[in-house]
Amino acid sequence: MDKTSGQKGATQFLYPPIEPFDQRMLGVGDGHRLYVEQCGNPQGIPVVVLHGGPGGGCSPAMRRYFDPAHYRIVLFDQRGCGRSRPHASVEENTTWHLVDDIETIRETLGIEHWIVFGGSWGATLALIYAQTHPDRALHLVLRGVFLMTRAELDWFYGGGAGQFWPDIWSNFTRLVPEDERDDLIGAYHRRLFSGNHAEETRFARAWASWENALASIANDGPGGDSPAEYARAFARLENHYFINNGFLEEDNHILNRMDRLRDVPGTIVQGRYDMICPPVSAHRLHQAWPGSALALIPRAGHALSEPGISARLVRTMDLLRQKYPLPVRAGE
Repeated sequence: MDKTSGQKGATQFLYPPIEPFDQRMLGVGDGHRLYVEQCGNPQGIPVVVLHGGPGGGCSPAMRRYFDPAHYRIVLFDQRGCGRSRPHASVEENTTWHLVDDIETIRETLGIEHWIVFGGSWGATLALIYAQTHPDRALHLVLRGVFLMTRAELDWFYGGGAGQFWPDIWSNFTRLVPEDERDDLIGAYHRRLFSGNHAEETRFARAWASWENALASIANDGPGGDSPAEYARAFARLENHYFINNGFLEEDNHILNRMDRLRDVPGTIVQGRYDMICPPVSAHRLHQAWPGSALALIPRAGHALSEPGISARLVRTMDLLRQKYPLPVRAGE
């Protein structure tokens, strides 16, 4: 899950736009090639940015949360989305493939360890990656926590959020016959993978619109139509992961493994009024993680671009410059 709303107020807190110093397509096996880019200081402290969705893709705005003089910023599009290929593919596309992909990127770029920065599904993936490779994670910076639990999916696709947005919820559910509405993830799955491109696109746009509408506290209406190919990849990938419960072994997979992060510190930034990923998950995570700090941002929803969330994330990364200074090079 993840949407970046178009709130202009957030840009005042960000660093100026920058361009990558490295862009490549990286083969990771199984027929997948990932778009990977690096920005900022090639000798800086590495930070890998994990986008949301699954299926959201990275964007140029995500480069701007980091001091480019201090950080070596690594962004990539996860399997099946953005500029990665094949587009909208769910073949050989699971959480564990993505964890392996992150390690492949790290090894390819010659990075020993890095800060892991992720929001929404990107926070889920950051936690699972760090639990799998705790020796590679310097620090986790998480936003809009999603723990990939049944309760969270039931909230968003089972009518919980719909209690606050009944008009938008009605638009989302009415496309499905009444006798299928007790399992909207399943009902949408059948249509997103029907083999009929027009039908897949229609339901993909409805799926994305439901999430778009609830992303920002400033929004008060339908989320609008996403571009067809973006919506199709986003919806198919999200639905594929959600119908498979994130490919995790148990419902509380992440919380049951928090002992693996006992030596990994973290910062959690959570919108107080997040309708997509309610703050209870961030609070539960913080309680289970003694090495974490939790910031609940007032008057903020889910989107990365909420002004209060953007401001706190930039501030967090600026503060981490002191904790993780640039290495002193010979002769300096």
